[in-house]
Amino acid sequence: MDRRDFLKGTAMTAATLAASRLAYGQDRAGVEPSVAARNGNGVEWNKAPCRFCGTGCHVQVGVQNGKVVAIAGDQKAPVNKGLLCVKGYHVGLALYGSDRLTTPLLRKGDKQVPISWEEAIDIIARRVLKDPKGFGLYGSGQWTIPEGYAASKFVKAGLGTHHIDANARLCMASAVTGFLATYGVDEPAGCYDDLDACDVLIMWGNNPAEMHPVLFSRVIDRRSRGEKVTLIDIGTRKTRTSGFCDYSFRFKPNSDLAIACGIAHLLMENGTHDKEFVEANCAFRAASTPPTLEGKAISLEEYRELLKPYTPEKVEQISGVSAKDLRMLADLFGRRDIRITSLWCMGPNQHTRGTAMNSLLHGLHLLSGHFGKPGDAPTSLTGQPSACGTVREVGTLSHALPGGRVVAKAEHRAQMEEIWNVPAGRVSDKIGYHTVEMWKRFSTPTEQGGDIHTIWVQVTNPAQSLPNTHKLVDPSRKLADKFLIVSDVYPTATTRIADLVLPSAMWVEKNGMVGNSERRTQQWFKMVQPPGQARDDGWQIQAVAHRLLELGFAGMKDKDGRFLFEVKGREGKPVPTWDFAHYYDVNVDEHLFEEYRKTTRIKHKDLAPYQEYVKARGLRWPVVQQPDGSWRETRFRFSGFDDPYVKKGRAIQFYHSPSHDDRAQIWFQPYEPPPESPDADFPFWLCTGRVIEHWHTGSITMRIPQLQRAMPQAYVEMNRADARRLGLENGEYVTVETRRGSLDLPVWLGGRGEPVEGSLFVPFFDERLLINGLTLDEHDPFSKQPDYKKCAARVRPRERFAETKG
Repeated sequence: MDRRDFLKGTAMTAATLAASRLAYGQDRAGVEPSVAARNGNGVEWNKAPCRFCGTGCHVQVGVQNGKVVAIAGDQKAPVNKGLLCVKGYHVGLALYGSDRLTTPLLRKGDKQVPISWEEAIDIIARRVLKDPKGFGLYGSGQWTIPEGYAASKFVKAGLGTHHIDANARLCMASAVTGFLATYGVDEPAGCYDDLDACDVLIMWGNNPAEMHPVLFSRVIDRRSRGEKVTLIDIGTRKTRTSGFCDYSFRFKPNSDLAIACGIAHLLMENGTHDKEFVEANCAFRAASTPPTLEGKAISLEEYRELLKPYTPEKVEQISGVSAKDLRMLADLFGRRDIRITSLWCMGPNQHTRGTAMNSLLHGLHLLSGHFGKPGDAPTSLTGQPSACGTVREVGTLSHALPGGRVVAKAEHRAQMEEIWNVPAGRVSDKIGYHTVEMWKRFSTPTEQGGDIHTIWVQVTNPAQSLPNTHKLVDPSRKLADKFLIVSDVYPTATTRIADLVLPSAMWVEKNGMVGNSERRTQQWFKMVQPPGQARDDGWQIQAVAHRLLELGFAGMKDKDGRFLFEVKGREGKPVPTWDFAHYYDVNVDEHLFEEYRKTTRIKHKDLAPYQEYVKARGLRWPVVQQPDGSWRETRFRFSGFDDPYVKKGRAIQFYHSPSHDDRAQIWFQPYEPPPESPDADFPFWLCTGRVIEHWHTGSITMRIPQLQRAMPQAYVEMNRADARRLGLENGEYVTVETRRGSLDLPVWLGGRGEPVEGSLFVPFFDERLLINGLTLDEHDPFSKQPDYKKCAARVRPRERFAETKG
C-alpha cells in the first residue's frame, strides 16, 4: 500500500463507514459535486495551508466568481507533496454552511438580536472599562500569527494584565513544559523528514493513521517501496494505527511513565545507553521539593539508583505490558545501528503527569543517543493549525510573552516594553489565569472570588471543549454580572449561551499566517469575501482597542502618544485600520508580523521577512540570512551539520540548556497513580478523543455534508466482552455516567477502534452529545493541562438506568 492508496482508503472509509445504526435518520445518499477543471473555466488558483490540524498541508485553492469552487493538494508543498486527507479535500466547503453567522447579535432576554458593529465594539470596550483586570481573552491555535500577536499585545501591552490564554492549553501545554524542562526552549528539534529516514517509528498514545494521516502515509509509502520500517503502537486502545504496526502494546491508563522508566532502567542496567553521547551532551534531573519545572540536579549514579525499582517484572505489574515486550523495546533503544523516531500528541499531553511523561520521552532518546540525526528524534505533534506558530511562539498564554519570553523574567518584560514602545511597568509582573482557572473564576460569583467578569472568546468553542463544563461554564450563565462575548463563524455550543456574538471571517476570507508542528511558518492571502458583515478577528481586536482610545483609556497609547496599533501607509501617514472600510488599504498582517519578527531571536526562533513566506510553501525556523542575501531554513536544531547556531566543530549543542552548560536534561520522573481510578461504583475507564472525519468540536466539519454523512454523531466504543457481560448490542443506547454528569450514547462494537476490557472511548466532536460534561478538570501542576484521557465511569442500558432512578 503506497501513500495514495492509504489516503484513498481513509477517505473512502470516512465516506462509507458511518455505521447506519448510529444515524439519526439522515439521507445518506448523494454524490459529491464535480469541481472546476484545474485549467480553464476561469478558475484562479492560489496557495494556502489547510484550515485543519497542525500538520500544515498546503492546498491549491480554486476561486471562480468570488467563491471557492475547487481544492487540490499542492504538489510543490514539501509537507504533503500534493496529497490531502479527507478533511483537506473538503476544506473549501467549510466556508459555505447554510448557517454562517453574518451579523453581530446581542442577547436581550431569551433572544439574540442583531445590532451594528459600532454598538458591538462599544459594548466590548465598556466591559473592559468596567474593570480591565477582570477582562479575559480566550483564543486558540486557530488564531493566525498576526491575530494572536494582536491579541497578546492588546492584553499585555494595552490592558496591562496577562488574562489571555488559549485552547492549546488543553492540548499542547505539557509538550511545551516538557521541551522547556529538557532543552530550555520549546518546539521539536527534528522535523517531518525523520519519517523518511527512521528504521523504527514508535507511536506513544498516538493514532496518526486517523489524526495525522498525511504524515503516517509517508511511512506507509516507504513500506510500499520495499523499505523495512518497524512500527510500534503503545496505547490504551486498539486504533487504526495499530493495524499497520508490527507490535501493538496496550497499557493501563496513566502507567506510561512506568514503561518509560522501565526502558531507561534496562538501558542503564544492561550498559546499552549511549555513554559517549550522554557524557558529552546531557545532565540529570529529578523532582525538587517544592516541585518546580527546574527540579534539582542529580548524578548519573543517583539517576541509576532511582530507576532500580522499575524492573521489567514490576513495570509489567503496573502497566500490563509484558516484561518480554519491555525488554524488546529497551533492546531497540540500545542499538546504535538503527534510527528511532517517537511520535506523540494528546495521549502523553492530556495527562495530570503530562510534563513528566514528555520529559521521559525526550530522556529515552537522549539516554540512548537516538537524537540529532535524520530519523533519530523525539517529536511531539500538534492538533491545531497554529498551536505552534501562534500560541507557543507568539505567547498567547497567561504566563508567556512573544518569542519564547516569560512574564516572570524582568528582562523579558523590559524587552517587550521596548518593542511595544510602552512605558516601563506597563507589562505586568503578575502571571494571569490559565484556562481552567480563568473559567473557574468566571463561573464563580464575584463576592466569592470570581474576579473575571467578562471573557471574550475567539476561534474556539469552550462550552464544548473545556473539561467538566458543568463546573467551568454552566454556572456563569446564571450570574447576572458575568458577560460572555464570542467571535465565531457558525453557531456553536458557546455562541448559543453568549451575551454578544460577533461574526468572523474564516481562512481564505482574510490574510493569514500559521505555524505547523515542524516549526514551519506558512502564509496566504485573502481570496474571497466573507459573508454578510463577518469580519477578521484581528480587526475586531484592533477596533476595540481604538474605541478604548476614544474613550480615554491610556493603555491604548504608546509612550509617544500614538495608537498602540498604528499602521502607516506607503506615504508614511497613519491608516485608519480600525475602520473596516480601510482595513485592507494596507497589509496589516505584514505590519504585525514584521513587528513580531523582532521578538524571535532571543530563543533562536528567527523568522524571515514576510515577503519570503509569500514566495515559499513555508520555512522552518530558525531562518537565517546567508551571505548571498538568501534565507535558509533549519531542519534539525541543535545538530552541527544543519543548525547555524551550533558552534563550529560541535556535533550537538543545546545552546538554551536549563543548566546553562549546553547540556540537555535527562529527567527521572516516577510513576504515580491517576487522580481518579475505576472502583465498584464506576468500574470503567473513560477516554475521549477525535475521529478522522471531524476536527476539534466539529463546528466546521459538521457543516460539510460529506463529512457529516460519513460520521453523523458521537458514540461510545466498548469492548465486546464488556458488552456481552452487560447484555448490550451494537447500536443500543446506553447511559454513560461519571461523578460529574451523564450522557446517553449509542454503543459501537467492532468499529475502527476497540478499547480493552473495562474501558470506553467517546469522541468529542458532536455538540448534541457533550462528553466534556463528564470529564475531569484535574490538570498537570506545571503545564496546567487537563486530563481528558482517564476518569472513572459506569455504563447502563438507558431504559434500565431510568428504571433504577425511578
